[in-house]
Amino acid sequence: MERFELRRQDFRLDEDQQAVREGFGDFFTKQVPSSLVRDAEPLGFDADLWQRVVAMGATSMALPEAVGGDDATLVDLVLVAEELGRVVAPVPLISHVVASRLLARVGGADELVAAAAEGERIVTLALQPVVGTNRQLVPDAAVARDVLAWTDEGLVLHTLAEPAAHVPNQGSTPLAWFDPAAGERTVLATGPEAAAACRAAYAEWKLLTAAALVGIAQSALDLGVEFAKTRRTLGVAIGSLQGVAFPLADVVTEIAGARNLVQKAAWYATHEPASRPELPLAAFVHAAHAATEAAWVSAHTQGGLGFTVEADISLFFLRAKGWSVLGGDPGQDRRQVAAALLATV
Repeated sequence: MERFELRRQDFRLDEDQQAVREGFGDFFTKQVPSSLVRDAEPLGFDADLWQRVVAMGATSMALPEAVGGDDATLVDLVLVAEELGRVVAPVPLISHVVASRLLARVGGADELVAAAAEGERIVTLALQPVVGTNRQLVPDAAVARDVLAWTDEGLVLHTLAEPAAHVPNQGSTPLAWFDPAAGERTVLATGPEAAAACRAAYAEWKLLTAAALVGIAQSALDLGVEFAKTRRTLGVAIGSLQGVAFPLADVVTEIAGARNLVQKAAWYATHEPASRPELPLAAFVHAAHAATEAAWVSAHTQGGLGFTVEADISLFFLRAKGWSVLGGDPGQDRRQVAAALLATV
Protein backbone atom coordinates (compact mmCIF):
# COMPACT_ATOMS: atom_id res chain seq x y z
CA MET A 1 0.00 0.00 0.00
CA GLU A 2 1.35 3.41 -0.92
CA ARG A 3 2.22 5.74 1.94
CA PHE A 4 -0.39 8.32 0.94
CA GLU A 5 -3.04 5.66 0.52
CA LEU A 6 -2.24 4.42 4.03
CA ARG A 7 -2.64 7.96 5.37
CA ARG A 8 -6.17 7.99 3.99
CA GLN A 9 -6.98 5.07 6.30
CA ASP A 10 -4.98 6.14 9.35
CA PHE A 11 -6.19 9.25 11.17
CA ARG A 12 -4.06 9.11 14.28
CA LEU A 13 -2.83 12.48 15.52
CA ASP A 14 0.73 13.67 15.12
CA GLU A 15 2.68 15.38 17.92
CA ASP A 16 1.53 18.89 17.00
CA GLN A 17 -2.11 17.81 16.90
CA GLN A 18 -1.75 16.04 20.23
CA ALA A 19 -0.38 19.29 21.64
CA VAL A 20 -3.41 21.18 20.31
CA ARG A 21 -5.78 18.68 21.92
CA GLU A 22 -3.96 18.72 25.24
CA GLY A 23 -3.53 22.48 25.33
CA PHE A 24 -7.16 23.28 24.68
CA GLY A 25 -8.28 20.37 26.84
CA ASP A 26 -6.39 21.77 29.82
CA PHE A 27 -7.67 25.26 29.07
CA PHE A 28 -11.35 24.35 28.89
CA THR A 29 -11.16 22.00 31.88
CA LYS A 30 -9.68 24.72 34.08
CA GLN A 31 -11.69 27.66 32.75
CA VAL A 32 -15.17 26.14 32.38
CA PRO A 33 -16.58 24.52 35.52
CA SER A 34 -20.21 23.46 35.39
CA SER A 35 -21.11 26.45 37.58
CA LEU A 36 -19.97 28.82 34.81
CA VAL A 37 -22.08 26.93 32.27
CA ARG A 38 -25.13 27.24 34.51
CA ASP A 39 -24.51 30.92 35.18
CA ALA A 40 -24.45 31.57 31.41
CA GLU A 41 -27.93 30.12 30.93
CA PRO A 42 -30.29 30.72 29.21
CA LEU A 43 -28.35 32.84 26.66
CA GLY A 44 -25.37 30.50 26.57
CA PHE A 45 -22.69 33.18 26.35
CA ASP A 46 -20.02 34.24 28.81
CA ALA A 47 -18.20 37.38 27.65
CA ASP A 48 -15.19 36.90 29.95
CA LEU A 49 -14.70 33.32 28.78
CA TRP A 50 -14.96 34.54 25.18
CA GLN A 51 -12.03 36.89 25.73
CA ARG A 52 -9.97 34.06 27.23
CA VAL A 53 -10.78 31.83 24.25
CA VAL A 54 -9.69 34.63 21.92
CA ALA A 55 -6.43 35.02 23.88
CA MET A 56 -5.79 31.30 23.33
CA GLY A 57 -5.80 31.99 19.59
CA ALA A 58 -8.88 29.90 18.86
CA THR A 59 -10.54 32.61 16.75
CA SER A 60 -7.53 33.19 14.50
CA MET A 61 -5.70 29.86 14.32
CA ALA A 62 -7.50 28.55 11.23
CA LEU A 63 -7.40 31.77 9.23
CA PRO A 64 -4.81 32.24 6.45
CA GLU A 65 -1.48 33.78 7.42
CA ALA A 66 -2.21 36.61 4.98
CA VAL A 67 -4.96 37.89 7.30
CA GLY A 68 -3.13 37.24 10.56
CA GLY A 69 -4.00 33.59 11.09
CA ASP A 70 -1.90 30.48 11.63
CA ASP A 71 -3.16 28.35 8.71
CA ALA A 72 -4.42 25.63 11.04
CA THR A 73 -6.52 22.96 9.34
CA LEU A 74 -9.93 21.47 9.99
CA VAL A 75 -8.14 18.57 11.65
CA ASP A 76 -6.88 21.01 14.27
CA LEU A 77 -10.26 22.71 14.57
CA VAL A 78 -12.18 19.50 15.28
CA LEU A 79 -9.80 18.83 18.18
CA VAL A 80 -10.60 22.25 19.65
CA ALA A 81 -14.34 21.76 19.04
CA GLU A 82 -14.34 18.40 20.81
CA GLU A 83 -12.68 19.92 23.88
CA LEU A 84 -15.25 22.74 23.80
CA GLY A 85 -18.02 20.16 23.73
CA ARG A 86 -16.55 18.24 26.67
CA VAL A 87 -17.37 21.20 28.94
CA VAL A 88 -20.25 22.63 26.83
CA ALA A 89 -18.41 25.97 26.87
CA PRO A 90 -20.83 28.91 26.47
CA VAL A 91 -19.02 30.65 23.58
CA PRO A 92 -20.02 30.97 19.89
CA LEU A 93 -16.68 29.63 18.64
CA ILE A 94 -17.90 27.22 15.96
CA SER A 95 -20.16 29.64 14.10
CA HIS A 96 -17.63 32.45 14.48
CA VAL A 97 -14.69 30.44 13.12
CA VAL A 98 -16.68 29.05 10.18
CA ALA A 99 -18.03 32.49 9.24
CA SER A 100 -14.59 34.09 9.60
CA ARG A 101 -13.03 31.47 7.34
CA LEU A 102 -15.75 32.07 4.76
CA LEU A 103 -15.11 35.82 4.88
CA ALA A 104 -11.39 35.27 4.35
CA ARG A 105 -12.08 32.84 1.50
CA VAL A 106 -14.29 35.18 -0.55
CA GLY A 107 -12.52 38.45 0.33
CA GLY A 108 -13.99 41.93 0.37
CA ALA A 109 -14.26 42.35 4.14
CA ASP A 110 -10.67 42.60 5.41
CA GLU A 111 -11.50 44.91 8.32
CA LEU A 112 -14.22 42.58 9.55
CA VAL A 113 -11.92 39.55 9.22
CA ALA A 114 -9.28 41.32 11.30
CA ALA A 115 -11.85 42.28 13.94
CA ALA A 116 -13.22 38.73 13.95
CA ALA A 117 -9.73 37.28 14.39
CA GLU A 118 -9.31 39.45 17.48
CA GLY A 119 -12.77 38.52 18.77
CA GLU A 120 -13.83 42.16 18.70
CA ARG A 121 -16.80 41.38 16.46
CA ILE A 122 -18.66 38.08 16.54
CA VAL A 123 -19.71 36.74 13.14
CA THR A 124 -22.17 33.97 12.37
CA LEU A 125 -23.66 32.19 9.38
CA ALA A 126 -27.21 31.49 8.25
CA LEU A 127 -27.19 27.73 7.59
CA GLN A 128 -29.98 27.80 5.00
CA PRO A 129 -30.13 29.88 1.80
CA VAL A 130 -32.38 32.91 2.16
CA VAL A 131 -35.66 32.61 0.28
CA GLY A 132 -37.24 36.01 -0.37
CA THR A 133 -37.72 37.83 2.90
CA ASN A 134 -38.38 34.69 4.96
CA ARG A 135 -36.61 34.76 8.30
CA GLN A 136 -34.79 31.77 9.77
CA LEU A 137 -33.32 30.71 13.09
CA VAL A 138 -29.57 31.26 13.09
CA PRO A 139 -27.12 29.87 15.69
CA ASP A 140 -25.37 32.56 17.75
CA ALA A 141 -27.27 35.42 16.10
CA ALA A 142 -28.27 36.62 19.59
CA VAL A 143 -24.66 37.69 20.22
CA ALA A 144 -23.49 38.51 16.67
CA ARG A 145 -24.15 41.74 14.80
CA ASP A 146 -22.72 40.35 11.55
CA VAL A 147 -24.53 37.53 9.74
CA LEU A 148 -23.46 35.93 6.47
CA ALA A 149 -26.21 34.52 4.27
CA TRP A 150 -26.53 33.12 0.77
CA THR A 151 -29.26 34.89 -1.20
CA ASP A 152 -30.37 35.15 -4.82
CA GLU A 153 -27.86 38.02 -5.08
CA GLY A 154 -24.96 35.92 -3.82
CA LEU A 155 -23.17 35.91 -0.48
CA VAL A 156 -24.42 38.86 1.54
CA LEU A 157 -23.09 40.32 4.78
CA HIS A 158 -25.85 41.66 7.01
CA THR A 159 -24.64 44.10 9.66
CA LEU A 160 -27.11 44.96 12.41
CA ALA A 161 -27.06 47.78 14.93
CA GLU A 162 -27.61 45.21 17.70
CA PRO A 163 -27.76 41.41 17.85
CA ALA A 164 -31.23 39.95 17.40
CA ALA A 165 -33.42 39.00 20.34
CA HIS A 166 -32.58 35.68 21.94
CA VAL A 167 -34.91 32.75 21.31
CA PRO A 168 -34.86 30.47 24.38
CA ASN A 169 -33.97 26.91 23.43
CA GLN A 170 -33.24 23.56 25.03
CA GLY A 171 -29.53 23.72 24.22
CA SER A 172 -29.03 27.11 25.90
CA THR A 173 -27.37 28.61 22.82
CA PRO A 174 -27.56 32.22 21.54
CA LEU A 175 -30.17 31.28 18.93
CA ALA A 176 -32.11 34.10 17.28
CA TRP A 177 -34.36 34.85 14.34
CA PHE A 178 -32.48 36.33 11.40
CA ASP A 179 -34.44 38.84 9.30
CA PRO A 180 -32.79 39.20 5.86
CA ALA A 181 -34.42 42.60 5.44
CA ALA A 182 -32.81 44.02 8.59
CA GLY A 183 -29.56 45.96 8.86
CA GLU A 184 -27.05 47.07 6.27
CA ARG A 185 -26.49 44.67 3.37
CA THR A 186 -23.22 44.18 1.49
CA VAL A 187 -22.90 41.72 -1.39
CA LEU A 188 -19.47 40.11 -0.94
CA ALA A 189 -19.33 37.54 -3.73
CA THR A 190 -21.43 36.03 -6.51
CA GLY A 191 -21.24 33.15 -8.93
CA PRO A 192 -20.45 29.43 -8.71
CA GLU A 193 -17.23 29.85 -6.72
CA ALA A 194 -19.00 31.88 -4.05
CA ALA A 195 -21.81 29.32 -3.89
CA ALA A 196 -19.27 26.51 -3.49
CA ALA A 197 -17.51 28.43 -0.71
CA CYS A 198 -20.82 28.83 1.09
CA ARG A 199 -21.61 25.11 0.80
CA ALA A 200 -18.16 24.33 2.16
CA ALA A 201 -18.89 26.59 5.14
CA TYR A 202 -22.15 24.74 5.83
CA ALA A 203 -20.19 21.47 5.83
CA GLU A 204 -17.53 22.93 8.14
CA TRP A 205 -20.19 24.00 10.62
CA LYS A 206 -21.69 20.50 10.63
CA LEU A 207 -18.26 18.94 11.03
CA LEU A 208 -17.17 21.14 13.94
CA THR A 209 -20.54 20.73 15.64
CA ALA A 210 -20.15 16.96 15.20
CA ALA A 211 -16.82 17.20 17.02
CA ALA A 212 -18.44 19.18 19.84
CA LEU A 213 -21.15 16.51 20.10
CA VAL A 214 -18.44 13.86 20.42
CA GLY A 215 -17.07 15.88 23.33
CA ILE A 216 -20.52 16.01 24.91
CA ALA A 217 -20.85 12.24 24.49
CA GLN A 218 -17.48 11.60 26.11
CA SER A 219 -18.23 13.73 29.16
CA ALA A 220 -21.68 12.20 29.53
CA LEU A 221 -20.12 8.74 29.43
CA ASP A 222 -17.45 9.73 31.96
CA LEU A 223 -20.12 10.91 34.41
CA GLY A 224 -22.03 7.66 34.05
CA VAL A 225 -18.93 5.48 34.44
CA GLU A 226 -17.75 7.35 37.53
CA PHE A 227 -21.18 6.95 39.12
CA ALA A 228 -21.24 3.24 38.26
CA LYS A 229 -17.83 2.77 39.89
CA THR A 230 -18.78 4.47 43.17
CA ARG A 231 -22.49 3.63 43.62
CA ARG A 232 -23.00 0.30 45.38
CA THR A 233 -25.88 -2.10 45.76
CA LEU A 234 -25.99 -5.45 47.55
CA GLY A 235 -22.35 -4.96 48.48
CA VAL A 236 -21.01 -4.45 44.94
CA ALA A 237 -20.49 -1.48 42.59
CA ILE A 238 -23.42 -1.17 40.20
CA GLY A 239 -20.92 -1.13 37.33
CA SER A 240 -20.33 -4.83 37.93
CA LEU A 241 -23.93 -5.57 36.92
CA GLN A 242 -24.47 -6.47 33.27
CA GLY A 243 -27.57 -4.32 33.00
CA VAL A 244 -25.45 -1.26 33.85
CA ALA A 245 -22.11 -2.17 32.29
CA PHE A 246 -23.31 -3.32 28.86
CA PRO A 247 -25.14 -0.10 27.88
CA LEU A 248 -22.10 1.92 28.94
CA ALA A 249 -19.86 -0.34 26.85
CA ASP A 250 -22.14 0.17 23.85
CA VAL A 251 -21.71 3.93 24.27
CA VAL A 252 -17.92 3.53 24.21
CA THR A 253 -18.24 1.91 20.78
CA GLU A 254 -20.60 4.66 19.56
CA ILE A 255 -18.20 7.40 20.64
CA ALA A 256 -15.15 5.70 19.12
CA GLY A 257 -16.94 5.39 15.78
CA ALA A 258 -18.14 8.98 15.88
CA ARG A 259 -14.70 10.35 16.76
CA ASN A 260 -13.02 8.35 14.01
CA LEU A 261 -15.59 9.49 11.47
CA VAL A 262 -15.16 13.14 12.49
CA GLN A 263 -11.38 12.91 12.13
CA LYS A 264 -11.70 11.11 8.80
CA ALA A 265 -14.10 13.78 7.52
CA ALA A 266 -11.74 16.52 8.70
CA TRP A 267 -8.79 14.91 6.91
CA TYR A 268 -10.67 14.57 3.65
CA ALA A 269 -12.11 18.10 3.90
CA THR A 270 -8.56 19.40 4.33
CA HIS A 271 -6.71 17.32 1.75
CA GLU A 272 -9.31 16.01 -0.72
CA PRO A 273 -12.45 18.13 -0.27
CA ALA A 274 -14.04 17.02 -3.54
CA SER A 275 -13.62 13.26 -3.12
CA ARG A 276 -15.85 12.56 -0.08
CA PRO A 277 -18.32 15.46 0.30
CA GLU A 278 -20.78 13.33 2.26
CA LEU A 279 -18.41 12.69 5.17
CA PRO A 280 -19.08 15.89 7.21
CA LEU A 281 -22.83 15.23 7.13
CA ALA A 282 -22.32 11.56 7.98
CA ALA A 283 -20.10 12.57 10.88
CA PHE A 284 -22.72 15.00 12.13
CA VAL A 285 -25.54 12.45 11.98
CA HIS A 286 -23.49 9.79 13.77
CA ALA A 287 -22.15 12.20 16.42
CA ALA A 288 -25.65 13.51 17.14
CA HIS A 289 -26.83 9.96 17.75
CA ALA A 290 -23.80 9.13 19.89
CA ALA A 291 -24.26 12.24 22.04
CA THR A 292 -27.96 11.68 22.69
CA GLU A 293 -27.39 7.98 23.39
CA ALA A 294 -24.50 8.69 25.77
CA ALA A 295 -26.48 11.30 27.68
CA TRP A 296 -29.55 9.04 27.87
CA VAL A 297 -27.58 6.02 29.12
CA SER A 298 -25.63 8.11 31.63
CA ALA A 299 -28.78 9.70 33.03
CA HIS A 300 -30.37 6.27 33.47
CA THR A 301 -27.20 4.91 35.06
CA GLN A 302 -27.43 7.64 37.69
CA GLY A 303 -31.04 6.71 38.44
CA GLY A 304 -33.14 9.26 40.32
CA LEU A 305 -30.17 11.64 40.58
CA GLY A 306 -29.64 11.59 36.83
CA PHE A 307 -33.08 12.98 36.14
CA THR A 308 -32.65 16.09 38.29
CA VAL A 309 -31.65 19.46 36.85
CA GLU A 310 -29.07 19.80 39.64
CA ALA A 311 -27.07 16.86 38.26
CA ASP A 312 -24.36 17.80 35.78
CA ILE A 313 -25.57 15.14 33.36
CA SER A 314 -28.57 17.39 32.72
CA LEU A 315 -26.23 19.98 31.16
CA PHE A 316 -25.01 17.43 28.63
CA PHE A 317 -28.39 15.79 28.08
CA LEU A 318 -30.07 19.07 27.13
CA ARG A 319 -27.23 20.18 24.87
CA ALA A 320 -26.91 16.81 23.18
CA LYS A 321 -30.57 17.19 22.21
CA GLY A 322 -30.46 20.93 21.49
CA TRP A 323 -27.17 21.22 19.60
CA SER A 324 -28.14 18.32 17.32
CA VAL A 325 -30.97 20.29 15.72
CA LEU A 326 -29.41 23.76 15.47
CA GLY A 327 -28.49 23.10 11.85
CA GLY A 328 -31.95 21.89 10.85
CA ASP A 329 -33.57 18.48 10.49
CA PRO A 330 -30.98 15.67 10.91
CA GLY A 331 -33.24 13.52 8.75
CA GLN A 332 -32.46 15.79 5.80
CA ASP A 333 -28.76 15.23 6.42
CA ARG A 334 -29.29 11.47 6.32
CA ARG A 335 -31.07 11.79 2.97
CA GLN A 336 -28.22 13.87 1.56
CA VAL A 337 -25.67 11.29 2.68
CA ALA A 338 -27.71 8.51 1.11
CA ALA A 339 -28.06 10.44 -2.17
CA ALA A 340 -24.30 11.11 -2.30
CA LEU A 341 -23.49 7.44 -1.74
CA LEU A 342 -26.06 6.24 -4.28
CA ALA A 343 -24.58 8.60 -6.85
CA THR A 344 -21.30 6.69 -6.66
CA VAL A 345 -22.87 3.29 -7.33
